Amino acid sequence: MADQKQTPSTATTSQATGAAGFSLPLAYRAFFLLIEPISALVGAYYAHFGQVAYLELTHGVSAPTHVPLGTRIALSQLANMYLFFAINEALVLRSTSDLRVWKTVLFCLLIGDFGHLYTLRELGPQIYWSVSQWNAIDWGNIAFVYLGASMRIAFLADVGMGVKGRKLKKRAA
Repeated sequence: MADQKQTPSTATTSQATGAAGFSLPLAYRAFFLLIEPISALVGAYYAHFGQVAYLELTHGVSAPTHVPLGTRIALSQLANMYLFFAINEALVLRSTSDLRVWKTVLFCLLIGDFGHLYTLRELGPQIYWSVSQWNAIDWGNIAFVYLGASMRIAFLADVGMGVKGRKLKKRAA
């Protein structure tokens, strides 16, 4: 039994839940381990290699035709954070079957979602709901972040996890 390889979809997580384990639904597995990390890699690519286009799509009126050195550095640092996000989500979550770790990582990413949305406030409150005015980067910066945050909230609330009514229990010494 100790030789069995554990994966997030079939893992035993008695340490995390006090129960026999959890089965990770396909929607969560596909989104957190594949779709979202790939999308973060796309963001990293454009923030580093397509900086003019990235800035034009973010706010065309203020986008420079020549990206200043400081802005290039900041965008490359942003690309690095997107890369970190992709690696963290794809590899850390794949490396564990502990539900507590999954919830901790996804809670941290949820805080990041709110921070990411907050950074758009300078574009005015309409940016959050004026879907007809969104361009490609807005769909990534807003709609996709809404989707990611919704998936994380659902996961953290155990939606679809088959753990209804189960709470983390502290072990008696």
